Amino acid sequence: MKCAIFFGSRSDQDKMKGAAVCLQEFGIEYEAHILSAHRVPEKLTEVIQRLELEGCEFIIAGAGLSAHLPGVVASKTILPVIGVPLDAAFQGMDSLFSIVQMPKAIPVATVGVNNSYNAAMLGVQILALKYPDIKNKLIEYRKNMKEKFIADNSGGVEL
Repeated sequence: MKCAIFFGSRSDQDKMKGAAVCLQEFGIEYEAHILSAHRVPEKLTEVIQRLELEGCEFIIAGAGLSAHLPGVVASKTILPVIGVPLDAAFQGMDSLFSIVQMPKAIPVATVGVNNSYNAAMLGVQILALKYPDIKNKLIEYRKNMKEKFIADNSGGVEL
């Protein structure tokens, strides 16, 4: 297993599926957990410690409302943590600010509101630094993305 996906409530599951889709596209192993920084902090710590022992390389953590999960995870590990602010109130801006404004020396990389796919893509880029097969898949993915964009948009646009 190379990474983990955390989110605090079953109601967040659909918003976090994008991360799983991206990781599957690249053949990256992951496990997903519903964990709450507030309701089950001991279980959160236990899972993080197990993941570290098993060689987990980064954690994606989605959170809405107070959005503490990514920051709490980052405080308990030196693994890279990628936060996904979820739209639970105020169109997710409260979550975005909560995740982005981490204190000095405990960073959480943060992507756009509800953009768990991009969180996983950032994780793919992290792994591509170490694993040549993932790097090659990422290069091919980008090449195909550009070719598709050009093909879909090369005929001009009628306004």
